[in-house]
Amino acid sequence: MKLYLEDGTVFEGKSVGASIKSGKQVHGEVVFNTGMVGYPEGFTDPSYAGQILVCTYPLIGNYGVPDLKTLESEKVQIRGLIVSEYCEEYSHANAKMSLGQWLKDSGIPAISGIDTRALTKKLRERGVMLGQMSEGTATKTFNDPNEENLVAAVSPKKKKVYGDGAIKIIALDCGMKENIVRSLARPGVTLIRVPWDYDFTTEKYDALFISNGPGDPTQCTSTINHIQAAMHDSKPILGICLGNQLLALAAGAFTYKLKYGHRAQNQPAIESTTGRCYITSQNHGFAVDTKTLPDGWEEWFSNANDGSNEGIRHKSKPWRSVQFHPEANPGPTDTAWIFDEFLKSLKTV
Repeated sequence: MKLYLEDGTVFEGKSVGASIKSGKQVHGEVVFNTGMVGYPEGFTDPSYAGQILVCTYPLIGNYGVPDLKTLESEKVQIRGLIVSEYCEEYSHANAKMSLGQWLKDSGIPAISGIDTRALTKKLRERGVMLGQMSEGTATKTFNDPNEENLVAAVSPKKKKVYGDGAIKIIALDCGMKENIVRSLARPGVTLIRVPWDYDFTTEKYDALFISNGPGDPTQCTSTINHIQAAMHDSKPILGICLGNQLLALAAGAFTYKLKYGHRAQNQPAIESTTGRCYITSQNHGFAVDTKTLPDGWEEWFSNANDGSNEGIRHKSKPWRSVQFHPEANPGPTDTAWIFDEFLKSLKTV
């Protein structure tokens, strides 16, 4: 099987996932993740929709795949996987199947035996590129998933309610990870999980949560309009990942595409007030342009590696968001306090 990049580069390796029908190709944006572990949780993160993922850690699959009910969505979200070495013999007490079998059952192609170091260096130097995976030849046209509304593809179609507490939180599901649900659906809370374009302004609620998700945030115009309605009512708001970008757009700021994004469980984010650096889990290709934040807003976190935005907050209103994932899965839980502070603030609502 081969990986074709839009610059004409070709990488060839062994197929270890699902096969691709003759004459067909799998298209996606080729990105890399620098995490050492956490592939079952990562691959099921809806933020990966539309992407062919390169794992920089050289050995993948050694601990298999656990019970699928414990993961971050109901299916594998990546379009394809590229690894240096695939471990066929897995060993872990919680393992239910091999990674290869899981990918085959899910219809996701994977290639092993690729020089992922060389591939990652190319992506860092030029930036993420469009790619095709094929067991034959490539087409001349490389489809860009960022031109699609990927959020609409991964968001649920119906409303779902968790709990029956006095505090009612609307959770805009733009591709929400399940551990965010677990982090918010606590005693005393009613969590109302709604589709990305749902008009929640017709609901009675105390606060708004905006989830993570894939692709270009500017595709979500109806979501942005609904967030602006919540801001007009001064409702408390918390956003994560794509939610950080959507809140910024609703406030009147702009976003831009990063050269190669942040994808891993080892991304450093600096809190602006304390100067403390947290190690965070991240998965995004776009960022907020802090220079365009309107009056009344300020940067909350920044990335220690490239200085890009990692969070914003309003100086007087109860509105804030982070670009990283405080719910982890995979990754460190150093910033789980963000959920605690958000829920604690709602007890006075």
